[in-house]
Amino acid sequence: MKTPNLKTHLTDFIEAGIDEAGRGPLAGPVFAAAVILPLDFYDPLLNDSKQMSRENMLQVREHIEKDAIAWAVDSSSAEVIDRENILRATFMAMNGAVRKLSVKPQLLLVDGNRFQCSCGILYRTCIKGDAEFASIAAASVLAKTYRDDLMIRLAENYPEYGWDQNFGYPTKAHREAIIKYGYSPYHRKTFKVKL
Repeated sequence: MKTPNLKTHLTDFIEAGIDEAGRGPLAGPVFAAAVILPLDFYDPLLNDSKQMSRENMLQVREHIEKDAIAWAVDSSSAEVIDRENILRATFMAMNGAVRKLSVKPQLLLVDGNRFQCSCGILYRTCIKGDAEFASIAAASVLAKTYRDDLMIRLAENYPEYGWDQNFGYPTKAHREAIIKYGYSPYHRKTFKVKL
């Protein structure tokens, strides 16, 4: 049985779905995940992480981590983002996640329309792939929940920015806090803050 509305595989190759979380925030790393799912993987809650509640994402994450053939998460810090730019930093995190996999994939299914592979593996970019392929949706869940977990932990030391609620995204309250308190060590200094 397949996950509803999501393809489990595109080819007979060992496929890893790749996705990121956190390209748009003003603070925190960008995270990426890579997931290789078995053909019979099924979870009725699995979807594009943007369409899921945090409670459902955490429940699905537990299932992914238990039943995936392999999974890995990597990130690029705010410093790397400022030095390299957000696109290159995202590709670095994606490639890092692929390299951490315990099983080497033969094909990468990458959410979006651009990718630079430094792993020597064939890849295909998939616009809105997290709504089409289960492995990309699974990667989106891991990247999002691991990033959110980090921002919640960082909020304990920097409560004035509200990261436990906004996760570093440019909400009005977050932008006002930057104007009032200045940058934290986790802010992306090259990202413009507009009120």
